[in-house]
Amino acid sequence: MGRRIKKKDIDEELLDAIFNLEREWKQIRSLIERSIDPMESSILRENLAQAKYLYLLREARHRKISAVRYN
Repeated sequence: MGRRIKKKDIDEELLDAIFNLEREWKQIRSLIERSIDPMESSILRENLAQAKYLYLLREARHRKISAVRYN
């Protein structure tokens, strides 16, 4: 049988994904705010990154994961 996946490992991966998506979302938002005429595709990318980020936050809350415990 394969290696059993531990809940802690999955929780850490989830937190890493949350932090990465937050950084990506904020970078896109910053570029859009500085643009004179932002492209529609940039706005869609920002909305998608924000939606992914918020979804993962809800998943973390559902799993009762706190970033404070893993720092």
